[in-house]
Amino acid sequence: MDGTLFWSLAVISAVFTGLSKGGLPAFSMLAVPVLSLVISPVTAAGLLLPVFLFSDIFGVWAYRREFRHDLLKIAAVGTILGCTIGWVTAEVVSENLVRLLIGMIGAIFALNYLLRRKSDAAPCPPTWARGVIWTTVAGFTSFVSHAGAPPWQIWVMPMGLTKMAFAGTTTIVFAMMNLTKIVPYYFLGQFDLQNLRVALMLLIPAVVGVYIGYCLIRVLPDKFFFGVVTWVLLSISCKLIWDGMLG
Repeated sequence: MDGTLFWSLAVISAVFTGLSKGGLPAFSMLAVPVLSLVISPVTAAGLLLPVFLFSDIFGVWAYRREFRHDLLKIAAVGTILGCTIGWVTAEVVSENLVRLLIGMIGAIFALNYLLRRKSDAAPCPPTWARGVIWTTVAGFTSFVSHAGAPPWQIWVMPMGLTKMAFAGTTTIVFAMMNLTKIVPYYFLGQFDLQNLRVALMLLIPAVVGVYIGYCLIRVLPDKFFFGVVTWVLLSISCKLIWDGMLG
C-alpha cells in the first residue's frame, strides 16, 4: 500500500465515502471498487471501514434534525439481522452471486422508476414487513459486498420523502450498518495496524467529501436530486451485474 497510484485512488475513495455520508449514498458503493484497482477487495473493505465510521460521525451530526424516526426503527431491526446473516454465512456465500442478484434487482427498480408515468408515482407508505425484508437484504449485501444502497433505495424511494429526509435517514441507517460490522470484521481478520494507519491519513479527504455532499444536497432541486440518485443506482447496478458475471 504505497506509491502515487495507490494514494491517488485511496484519496478518491475517501472522498466518495465522505460524499455518501453527506447525503449521496450511492457513492459509498464506488469507494471499494475504486480502491480495488490497486489492492484486493477484501483489504480495501477492511481499510475503508474506519473511514466510513469516522465519516459517519460528521454525517449523522449534519443530519441530526433531518430524518424519519419510524424508518429508523424498522431499519434497526433489518440491518442488524442482515449483518448477522452476512457474518454467519461469510465463509460460504459467493460475493459474485450477491453482486449479480442485487445488480439485477437494482437495475429493474431503477428502470421502472425512470420509465413509469408520473401519475403512477403515488407515495408508498412504509410497512414493517416490507421494510424489514429490504433492510435485511441491505444489511446483508452491505456486509458481504458493500452493496447496501440498491435494496435500501428500493424500499425508501417510493415513499416520496423530501431530499433532506431521504439523505438524513439514509446517512443514519448506514452509520448503524457500519457500527454493526465492527466486531464481525475484526474476527474475520479485516483489521490490521497497517490498515488503520492508512485509514487515519484518509480522514481529512473523507471529511471534505462529507461537507461537499451536504452542500450539494441543500442546493440541488428535488427532481434533479432524485433523478441523479436513480441514474447512479442504475449505473452501479449494471456494474454489479458485470462484476458478478465476470467474477
